Amino acid sequence: MKTSFARDIETREDVYTLVSQFYSKIRKEEILGPIFNYMIHNWEEHLNRLTDFWETNLLFVAKYKGNPIKVHQQVDVTFKGHITEKHFGIWLNLWFETIDKLYEGEKAETAKRRARKMSTHLFIKMYESRTTNKTICPFLKENSNPIFK
Repeated sequence: MKTSFARDIETREDVYTLVSQFYSKIRKEEILGPIFNYMIHNWEEHLNRLTDFWETNLLFVAKYKGNPIKVHQQVDVTFKGHITEKHFGIWLNLWFETIDKLYEGEKAETAKRRARKMSTHLFIKMYESRTTNKTICPFLKENSNPIFK
């Protein structure tokens, strides 16, 4: 169900609304919430950084400075290589759900396409960075930790 926005993403405020509502869902989500809440210590700073990221990607305002591949590789190391495509799938579903609730239009569709491509790329880079001596395969159901269902 759309809210009263029913328009496209046009401003930084629109991006911030999207990012903040999305991460509100992420923080409560059963599988992703514990990961994000463990890794992120200052949520307001995180929301502003990701607003910069998406403003750069959607509105072409050069604000974001960072290395998302390195950050996601560090998260994967912290969680001992247990981040899987399932985590990214949940993330994408929540992202799409949030966009669909708030916005419609070209930029909204671009946000979905770029998130899909970005999540695939980030997962591949995380997976590639794992050392060959790791014994846990992310595609096997051998994890006993409930965070990584």
